[in-house]
Amino acid sequence: MIKKIAWDAFKNTGDITTYLELKQIENIESNIKEIQDIQKITNTTVEEKENNQKYQL
Repeated sequence: MIKKIAWDAFKNTGDITTYLELKQIENIESNIKEIQDIQKITNTTVEEKENNQKYQL
């Protein structure tokens, strides 16, 4: 939603600052996705280690 508003503002004004803000939003969204992917991998690895430890006891 914010991305659409920023893009529309840039189209209407041609203001480069608005465009740069749009690019920052896109970068933030990309970083959040990467962090979420890393968390999923980490959680899976932790769960696997815990399960392996249960079976070893």
